[in-house]
Amino acid sequence: MATYESLIKITGAVGDMVFYTLNGKNVVRKKSGFNTTAFKKNPSYEKVRQNSSEFGHCSKIGKIIRKSLEVYSKEAGDPLLYQKFAKLMTVIKDLDTISERGKRTVENGLKTEEGRKFLREFQLGTVNHISDCVKMKDHVLYKKDHCTPDHAVVLTLKLDSENYSIESNEEIVRWNQRQDKSFKKYFSEDALLLYFVALKDEEEKITHMGFV
Repeated sequence: MATYESLIKITGAVGDMVFYTLNGKNVVRKKSGFNTTAFKKNPSYEKVRQNSSEFGHCSKIGKIIRKSLEVYSKEAGDPLLYQKFAKLMTVIKDLDTISERGKRTVENGLKTEEGRKFLREFQLGTVNHISDCVKMKDHVLYKKDHCTPDHAVVLTLKLDSENYSIESNEEIVRWNQRQDKSFKKYFSEDALLLYFVALKDEEEKITHMGFV
């Protein structure tokens, strides 16, 4: 991009040069080599199209999951949470080995143990990670002896990546004198279910949270 001075004001394209005004200055630049039709059909752009499609998918999935956790994630205190979560979705999508490139999905990545592990280990800002206090097995939450919060909010998420939607159910679990407590099964096990847990103290402040 360059500026120019002329008695005649030029606006528009002349040959392979484009003339326009930017911030009060006369600017000229060379036409971009990018062509929308070529991008959609030219074989040389195939990998770019594949990456673009998967990036859009990861962004949408990340958004609906984050929106479902909004009341909790806003406590994370992390202004970069959006970017970090989008990166997590891409990492998990890459674990999809059954779909062809360009059609890989976060859902298939989450069906792998490694994908679930990445999700469970994800840290939401500065809040303590749930694994410091709680672990889950067969719809039972086990609280470690050193943990003082006596109740948790369990959010069950049913992910539909084809329609980019989520169904959710929230349940409060109280341990009382026990260190293990079961919670309800709200959806069929055939669906892709994610479990998010937030521990709260007596003042309802979140002390730990994360996926289990």
